[in-house]
Amino acid sequence: MTQHYNAVLQRILHLDGLAPLLLRLYLAPVMMQAGWTKFQSFDSTVAWFGNADWGLGLPFPELMVVLAAGTELVGGALLIPGIAVRLVSIPLMATMVVAALTVHLEYGWLAIADSSSWLANERVLESAERLERAKGILQEHGNYSWLTGRGSLVVLNNGIEFAATYFVMLLTLLFTGGGRYTSVDYYVSRFLNRN
Repeated sequence: MTQHYNAVLQRILHLDGLAPLLLRLYLAPVMMQAGWTKFQSFDSTVAWFGNADWGLGLPFPELMVVLAAGTELVGGALLIPGIAVRLVSIPLMATMVVAALTVHLEYGWLAIADSSSWLANERVLESAERLERAKGILQEHGNYSWLTGRGSLVVLNNGIEFAATYFVMLLTLLFTGGGRYTSVDYYVSRFLNRN
């Protein structure tokens, strides 16, 4: 049995670059969209980053927006072909930590409010009433079947769930690299090791 297991394991190890490839291809559009959105609404993002009353209250908000957006946009683009994956993962992880601590932490874990979850906090539990009231208003005054024709209405809780998940995925890439056979990094490394 052990011999058979080891033989199968040896065969599938040739596909070990597939997991990092899928992580990269999942993360790339998420990061790039986040960076692009920050650049598209640069002035309002700077105002939100810098304002202590209704925003994040960060110092040097223009610089912070450029750094965050540039990291997400360029880092995400480099993940697609697998260029400098380990190096790029570090500032992207830092961006996720900052986002989790400054934007999402106060809302708990859940990104989408699900009052039936064991992770639901008081805010999430209270959102169930808001969601029911919104559904009632839309059923009475709106075209509810059209509005929900492509999915259910939900309340965004904005917890750390997504930022933490992306951080773990990036941490995995930090340790695995871009992936054997599936990244530019792999071929550059092979070339450099030959010489």
